[in-house]
Amino acid sequence: MEAQVENAIQIASDPTSSQQLRGQAIQYIHQLRTDGSAWQAGLNLFTRDPCPSEIIRHTSLDLVNNAVQEHRLDDQSLSYIKDTLMNYIRQTYGGTSTDTGHIQNKLMQTMTYLFVALYPSSWQSFFDDFRALAGDQTIIGNVNHTTTLLYLRMLAQVHDEIADVLVARSEDEKKRNTELKDLIRQRDAQKISLSWQEILAKWRETDARLIQLCLNTIGRWVSWIDISLVVNENMIMILLQMAGQQDSSPSESVTISRDAAIDTFSEIVGKKMGPVDKVQLIEVLNLNSVVRQLISSPALADQNTSTYDNDLAETVARLVNNIVFDIVRVLENDNVDEQTRQRANGLVQAFSPYLLRFFADQYDEVCSTVIPSLTDLLTFFRKLQKKTGSLPSQYAAVLPPVLEAIVAKMKYDDAVTWGEEGEQTDEAEFQDLRKRLHVLQQTVAAIDESFYIETLSRVVSDTFGRLAAGGHSSLNWRDLDLALYEMYLFGEMAMRNSGLYAKREPSSVAAERLVGMMNSMLDADIANYPHPAIQLQYMEICVRYYQFFEQNPHQIPKVLENFVRLTHNDHVKVRSRSWYLFQRLVRHLRSQLGNVSYNIIQAIGDLLTIKAELPEDSGDDMSSDEEDLSADALFDSQLYLFEAVGCIASSSTVSTDDKKLFAQTIMNPLFVDLERTLPQAQNGDERSVLQIHHIIMAIGTLARGYSDWVPSSNSKLPQSEVSDEFAKASEAILIALKSLNSFIMVRFAARFAFSRMIAVLGSRLLQEIPSWIEGLLALSSSMDEIATFMKVLNQIIFTFKAEIAGILDTVLTPLLQRIFTALAVTPSGTDDEIQLQELRREYLNFMQVVLGNGLGSVFVSEANQATFDTIITSIDAFARDTSDYQTARLAISVLIRMTSVWSGPDKVGPGANPTATSPVTTPIPGFENYVVERFGPLVWSIPASGGFNSKDAQAKQVLYEAANLQAEIVRKVGEPYVERIRSDLTGMGVGGEVVDQYLRTLAGAFEGAKKEKEWRVFFARFVDSARG
Repeated sequence: MEAQVENAIQIASDPTSSQQLRGQAIQYIHQLRTDGSAWQAGLNLFTRDPCPSEIIRHTSLDLVNNAVQEHRLDDQSLSYIKDTLMNYIRQTYGGTSTDTGHIQNKLMQTMTYLFVALYPSSWQSFFDDFRALAGDQTIIGNVNHTTTLLYLRMLAQVHDEIADVLVARSEDEKKRNTELKDLIRQRDAQKISLSWQEILAKWRETDARLIQLCLNTIGRWVSWIDISLVVNENMIMILLQMAGQQDSSPSESVTISRDAAIDTFSEIVGKKMGPVDKVQLIEVLNLNSVVRQLISSPALADQNTSTYDNDLAETVARLVNNIVFDIVRVLENDNVDEQTRQRANGLVQAFSPYLLRFFADQYDEVCSTVIPSLTDLLTFFRKLQKKTGSLPSQYAAVLPPVLEAIVAKMKYDDAVTWGEEGEQTDEAEFQDLRKRLHVLQQTVAAIDESFYIETLSRVVSDTFGRLAAGGHSSLNWRDLDLALYEMYLFGEMAMRNSGLYAKREPSSVAAERLVGMMNSMLDADIANYPHPAIQLQYMEICVRYYQFFEQNPHQIPKVLENFVRLTHNDHVKVRSRSWYLFQRLVRHLRSQLGNVSYNIIQAIGDLLTIKAELPEDSGDDMSSDEEDLSADALFDSQLYLFEAVGCIASSSTVSTDDKKLFAQTIMNPLFVDLERTLPQAQNGDERSVLQIHHIIMAIGTLARGYSDWVPSSNSKLPQSEVSDEFAKASEAILIALKSLNSFIMVRFAARFAFSRMIAVLGSRLLQEIPSWIEGLLALSSSMDEIATFMKVLNQIIFTFKAEIAGILDTVLTPLLQRIFTALAVTPSGTDDEIQLQELRREYLNFMQVVLGNGLGSVFVSEANQATFDTIITSIDAFARDTSDYQTARLAISVLIRMTSVWSGPDKVGPGANPTATSPVTTPIPGFENYVVERFGPLVWSIPASGGFNSKDAQAKQVLYEAANLQAEIVRKVGEPYVERIRSDLTGMGVGGEVVDQYLRTLAGAFEGAKKEKEWRVFFARFVDSARG
């Protein structure tokens, strides 16, 4: 068998083997793993002399692993494997030869699995056996490095197997691991601790990597063994010696051992303990002295030199972070005695300067390391302040340096050059850091709002003052960016309640300060500062605080002038972003633009020229930032300008004649361009097709700017003179669509424009709906396109329900035929399946909207009656579809709506009135009989379907809806249908008592919402019981 296994591994790992042969070999090896029968062959191959190739040895050992771990071999087999491998280890590692690190790790994994199986009973000498390999006290660690490393690898592997808290485990595994840890603590933990001390005692003369592995192992094990085995005089003395090495130019070995010792302190401090023990531990370890000495060491003393060791800084910062984290946990514990609390307070005073030292470090990685504990400390302060009403002076004294450090860290580093190619990653990381710093700043504000307001006001006003006094050249852009960024964030407090103003006065102290900042910013002419980052910040702030301009309209002309200039900026990021922000600003201020509207439109008119550019094939390695500057992205930004001019042109301060003139001025060049480009587009020229797309998108976006009318708002449709211009635009788009509806991008743009024309044309759009449907629903239209169009159509039906009946009657059958064609397509992949589900739902939603708005008669009109049976058949099919419960539920709800609308007055329930008539809908004579025969059986057949899973949560919703359907039929048909149900149940073999209970519960559904819910739950349980 060994030869077969070896041959299979060779074939499976050989890239030159045929695909078929490799597949067979892989399948054979997989089968060996599954049945666990090849462990003996694997063991023999691994230990064979001479050794086979590494891939064969690794795979062979994996077969052994699998058998030990998964197949519960008998004790005799496990002992045989153990003895064989231990003999191999003694022979191989006891001499000069050894295995690769890869094989050693795999071997230790095997030995760990054997440990789990045998340590409780027959292999109690597990740790002693490996300890003996490393040698006695005199030679361990510095004679046979290989076996010592193997011993430490084994200890690390045991921890990972039984004590790693990050690994998800079953309850049985947790119980097993707890028992193993208890046995280790009882039998071997003390001996293992002594071996660590013996290894570390030789740290100056031993390989640094071995010391590092030993310390890492201690750091892992300390979390679950007795702390005294690590925190004792001998161990602490060694750790302090290693951590305290302060060579001005440390060697690699010194650096490795020093950093590992500090990390070990971090792990020791992180051990879960009671508050009293935790405080005592920090004091006993003398970590205050350790950290102080490290900070004053040559490697950390001066951040501004090339010898500054930022890796060491990050390591020490991690230790400080863990210490402060645990101190805060002690202080948050209400059950801590006063003496312990005072000691913890003393530790806060001692470690706060260290915390701030690393938080303010010039390296963001170091700063980020202590943000978690600083967050915890500030959160504790906030809770204490909220609880007691004030913050003790010793804690209050921490806030000023904290806030000063936060503000300082928010500033761009002096080495940063904003916006340069290749620095996008650094910029993203810095902005992420700013977000985290902002959270800290918010916490400081929550603790002491007045102090926060004063500090931020001072930072901003000092910066603006320096700028006003010395001019643009006197101030570094980084300082100004910081002030503007803080000013932007300051608004969260200033506009927290009622906005920036209340009754034309600043709404709070913070709002008053912010108004002052806005005046200072405008007076300092920051918009003309020659740096793109500042120009962007200026625009963002103006848009965010637009309420300032509403209350100070004399400032509007100047800010608009600045924005217009920035829309022409040479820097592409500033230019493209300004187009969006300009749109935001004028939308807010559209009612106060007055007689400057014409000037603004004239000033940006040159930016409204559309020039489509085909995307360049620049490969797949383009960054997201670079993509934002692509031709497509720039056009998307340009669209905001069309929306902006629409807002400006339609302002209430603009006369109707001017609104019409502006519309003509903007759209006439687009019409000319459309007419000129259409012939080339019809001939298939790609750029011309894209140009048509862009023009149509621009017209649709302009319409959105001109009017935001919706039926539920108080706004009005544009005057008819203005609508006339957009009616021309609609005609022009339809002409282009008719010629180019085979192009998906043209259909997309036309659908976009169509949905936005509603707000400018109102009901005038209805007469064109047949043409829009013909153009938008081409034979090549995707299911996603059709579904999206259905959403728009539903919106139109809801908006114009009183006027659309005739149009809907005309277009319904062609529309449904196109939908049915799309629904009949077999999906070819996951995306198609998702789109098909979406189309089904939009089709059913369309049914609901038509029926719900009193337009159901179009389904049975003379023009559409031939399609009615196809509609019912499709809904019936969707209701039975067990692969899509959501659609099935929606389909049943449509049947309920049809039953309600067309079956006449209620025969059962509180609304029962055989002669009642509906002012909205007209019953279809005899439809209640049709319902009984066509819809009624679905209530039984849906849950009886083979694939229906009544336990599924979504399937339960289908059952609830089926119960609603049966109740609705009873409501409309009355006693004859009740008797039909009784007959159906009896025919199913249901007993008389259960039938009576069923019908009683069903009758109760008409007595109120509570009883109706009880009926649905009963029906679902009944189905569960019937299905067994």
